Amino acid sequence: MKTILSLIFSLIIVFAKAKDPATLSIGSEAPDFKLKGVDGKDYSLESFKKSKILVIIFTCNHCPTAQAYEDRIIAFQEKYKDKGVQVVAISPNADKAVRFDELGYTDLSDSFEEMVLRAKDKKYNFPYLYDGETQTTATAYGPTTTPHAFVFNKKRVLKYVGRIDDDEHIGRATKFDLENAVNELLDKDEVSVPETKTFGCSIKWMDKADWKLKEVESWKTEEVKLEDLNIESLKKIMTEKSDKYRLINFWATWCGPCVAEFSALTETDKMYRNRDFEFISISIDDAKSRNKVHAFLKKKYASNKNYLYGNLHKYELIEAVDKKWPGALPYTILLSPNGEIVFRQSGMIEIRDLRKAIVEHIGRYYP
Repeated sequence: MKTILSLIFSLIIVFAKAKDPATLSIGSEAPDFKLKGVDGKDYSLESFKKSKILVIIFTCNHCPTAQAYEDRIIAFQEKYKDKGVQVVAISPNADKAVRFDELGYTDLSDSFEEMVLRAKDKKYNFPYLYDGETQTTATAYGPTTTPHAFVFNKKRVLKYVGRIDDDEHIGRATKFDLENAVNELLDKDEVSVPETKTFGCSIKWMDKADWKLKEVESWKTEEVKLEDLNIESLKKIMTEKSDKYRLINFWATWCGPCVAEFSALTETDKMYRNRDFEFISISIDDAKSRNKVHAFLKKKYASNKNYLYGNLHKYELIEAVDKKWPGALPYTILLSPNGEIVFRQSGMIEIRDLRKAIVEHIGRYYP
């Protein structure tokens, strides 16, 4: 009996720890923080003491809803900067808890280094702070989604918490809740609608990091196939219409850069394979190396489409693929659904450039 009670108590502790923190209530004082920004500086509430109104928005890199609001947040800060309103964006996510299949709408996850890249890409006009290592600030404020806005008056009392507007789709919003709240605060220090519900991606708490590990473990159970490919079949792949963007990588087991980059390619497939996307690998090893090629693909969890072009005559393949291909391996192309090459890379890929090209074509936002 004692053992059973101990087990039950342990389960209660686990579930208690897994429970998301409560969202800060209206009328609460802003919890202080000390967080590093993408500019390398440390920030706290004291850093914004001159601002009449402080708008803290919990957001992130990877979430499609968060990305859909990026330009709106930038425009909001530009509109209100001369009125004493300061926006501060905080990423609450533990990047180790972000699964690959949650990255289907982005080229970047939520590490600090990737936050620096995204802020630079979008030219953020507000501080972008990292809380993913400890999540102490997120725990204190209790955001439920990205994005989630918290608005504090001059005394740093919470006056509004909730959504930015009423539709995540760009250009469809009809109620601008964040602007309304700030306008009322500037006028009379009170907000008529102090709370609204939010929609977006859930916060990626560190205690969910094992989900990502389980995802990677599950790849081991996926079947890895290797089919033979002749020149006629290759020409068909290159010319046939498709409902997907197709990433095609030409490689060989004897090619050092090919081997070095392959894991990044299979991880890219795991990111986007639930979208209108597929990854095709074509090995140009000799036919007698089939077992070696297959073993390599299994080691890399390459459950995508894999082909072996075992023909010793390679120039016919090069001409059939892309007349701009100089012949060096590896060679990577991205085909649009109508068969147009929209991205090409001769030599080892820069994975971020590739993923950026993919997501810019398949889309960063929910349709």
